[in-house]
Amino acid sequence: MAHLSIEITTSLNSAVYEDALAIRKEVFVQEQHVPADMEVDSDEGRAIYFVAYDTDHRAEGTVRLVPDEKGVGDVQRMAVRQNYRHHGIGRVLLGAVADYAEKNAYSQLLLHAQVHAIPFYEKLGYQLTDRPEFLDAGIRHREMIKPLSNEVK
Repeated sequence: MAHLSIEITTSLNSAVYEDALAIRKEVFVQEQHVPADMEVDSDEGRAIYFVAYDTDHRAEGTVRLVPDEKGVGDVQRMAVRQNYRHHGIGRVLLGAVADYAEKNAYSQLLLHAQVHAIPFYEKLGYQLTDRPEFLDAGIRHREMIKPLSNEVK
C-alpha cells in the first residue's frame, strides 16, 4: 500500500469536502445507482469529513462522522474509489475515525454496513446489533457498533 495521508475538515467550502463529495458521487451515485438527491443530505453541515490521499495527493477514499449529543459517532458514506479497493485504504480511514472519536471522548461508533462489507467491519472491531437487516437506497444493510475506550487523550 502506498503512503496515505488523511485530511479532516468540517468546512463545506473546502477542497477536502469537494474531494469527499466527488468520491461519494463516483461510488454511490454512478457505481451503486443511489439517487443523487439521497446522497447529499441534511447531515452535510454537521459532519466531519475524512479523505485519504496518496503521495501524489489524489483522493482515494472518504468517510464522514456525524456526532450525536450522546457521545455516539455515526460513521457514514464510507467509500473507496474502485481502482484503490483492497489496498487497506478503508482500514486507514476507519482507524483515523476511531482515533478522532477516542480523542473526543465518544463512547462508541455506529454504522450501517452494506451486507457484503460486514466481514471487513468485523475485522476492525465492529459488531452486529440486534437490528434486523434493512434497505437503504435499495441496498441491504445491517447496523453495527464499535465500543470505544472513551478516554480523553
